[in-house]
Amino acid sequence: QVHFVESGGGTVDPGASLRLSCAASGRTTTTSVWGWFRQAPGKERTFVGAINWRTGDTLIADSVKGRFTVSTDDAKDTMFLQMNNLEPGDTAVYLCGARPFLRYGLSTQVEEYTDWGQGTLVTVSS
Repeated sequence: QVHFVESGGGTVDPGASLRLSCAASGRTTTTSVWGWFRQAPGKERTFVGAINWRTGDTLIADSVKGRFTVSTDDAKDTMFLQMNNLEPGDTAVYLCGARPFLRYGLSTQVEEYTDWGQGTLVTVSS
């Protein structure tokens, strides 16, 4: 099992940038793919981006492509979500999770991820 702790959320104006962090611990070497999802109040959890931390390959949702990027640090124990030009529609709790097996590739499907962190709230409002 992987344990994730998200941080970096806050309240920002439209057009601002934020970088979210997702610190990973536990059995990280049993996985390859970590993902960012978000959940707005009263709505389903949706895919934002994912990274295969072994290869560096990434996948970004069309809704945020060109504004958001996913990366990891050199130690491969923290995943980041760089969010630029934020919009009110980006307001949500942002969570990270892992695909549970080493051989699993990038995916946009929430049901294919486990070990969710507690999330960090991002509010975009003027």
